[in-house]
Amino acid sequence: MRDLNYALKQLCHRNRDGSYATQRDRKRVLDQIANQLQELGYRHMGEESLKAKHVDRLVERWKAEGLSVGTIKNRLADLRWWAEKIDKQKVAARDNEHYGIGTRQYVTNVSKARELTAGDLSKITDAYTRISLRLQAAFGLRRGESIKIRPEWADRGDTLVLKDTWTKGGRAREIPIRNEEQRRVLDEAKHFAGRGSLIPADKSYVEQLRRFEYQCAQAGVHRVHGHRHQYAQTRYRELTGWAAPAAGGPRFKELPPAKKTIDHEARLTISRELGHDRAVIVAVYVGK
Repeated sequence: MRDLNYALKQLCHRNRDGSYATQRDRKRVLDQIANQLQELGYRHMGEESLKAKHVDRLVERWKAEGLSVGTIKNRLADLRWWAEKIDKQKVAARDNEHYGIGTRQYVTNVSKARELTAGDLSKITDAYTRISLRLQAAFGLRRGESIKIRPEWADRGDTLVLKDTWTKGGRAREIPIRNEEQRRVLDEAKHFAGRGSLIPADKSYVEQLRRFEYQCAQAGVHRVHGHRHQYAQTRYRELTGWAAPAAGGPRFKELPPAKKTIDHEARLTISRELGHDRAVIVAVYVGK
């Protein structure tokens, strides 16, 4: 095994910052970076060997490969994480402009919503994954939330309550139960899970997450985060009375003052229901 690949793998094992998905992605990116450094001629490196010249050469390579701004920024974030863990923060510039990287365009007003269909569910053979997907679509849950949730505990009649230990960033939240479909899905989830979560008794969260990912991949059910986009756009229409910009509705700048107020209040509501702390983030889901 290459020295640097092994060293970075051990560094990740010793420092388990962030969610399981974040740790997994960081480990994968750092392994790729180790391979690329060797291809660039930097051999026999260890975890303490990182220098500014290595970062510069990597960024030059990524730009030459035509990688997106977002991808390069994400890889730089993992390089900065590596540098921080070995107390060499200065080897990677804190400002992305130092590397000539432009601003990432998050809001495109192109819908990323994804509707969960009966055809999708028919291809899922694991009952736990099937219920998790239905909860995602009905309540705009994140993937991890839809697996960790204990439906019986979460059901408060007219509200779905999420514990802080289930959510990203540890922010507990409440989501209104507004329609018959949500009530039907939640009741079925409660009947299925009993007093437990949507993690089988013989599996850990990580094991069930991997099974969820495998099931979706095998069934061709991709972009499951699109269920949150669909939820947000549906809520936007309910709260405002018109379609979201990403779904073909008017843009914020086109609205008269009274409707801009309604738009703003709707975004605040959707932000809380999705588990974000800023209304501006909702533009990623509904457009602007």
